[in-house]
Amino acid sequence: MIQIGRFTAQHEGPLVVFLIGVRINNWWRFREWLPVVQAMRPMIQYLYHHPESGFLGLGGQWLSMDFRGLLMVQYWRSSNDLERFARTDPELHPEAWRNFFRQSYKGGAVGIWHETYVVERQEAVYGNMPLMGLAKVSKAVPIRGKLETMRERLQKESV
Repeated sequence: MIQIGRFTAQHEGPLVVFLIGVRINNWWRFREWLPVVQAMRPMIQYLYHHPESGFLGLGGQWLSMDFRGLLMVQYWRSSNDLERFARTDPELHPEAWRNFFRQSYKGGAVGIWHETYVVERQEAVYGNMPLMGLAKVSKAVPIRGKLETMRERLQKESV
């Protein structure tokens, strides 16, 4: 549902943004890339059912313009929570990681990547958009009055 007008995300506390992606390098070798793509769904379902994991939610998922890549934006309470899930809790991620290296890595049919950002300050502006990004996993609040610059909004939060 589109929210008409301007709004921002209101988030309290620590924040980690985790970008994770997959790129299909060879469409014809689906036996190598399909298990990699399919491994994500059970992990996300687990995380949504276990808020104690520190997972705040998905901000969105996108398909690349060349139709070879998928990107997922995740929000986490802390880097420690993210690392704990990646290494031990539960065996979903460690097992998927082992399978990737056993079955898919050597052939090069699929690539994976991720980036982790520990956020000190953030600002967000959405105009005539459905809930997405940080507003989707925190609280969306309307912007009233003059729309300041990004610099002004970030300085306001640091004072």
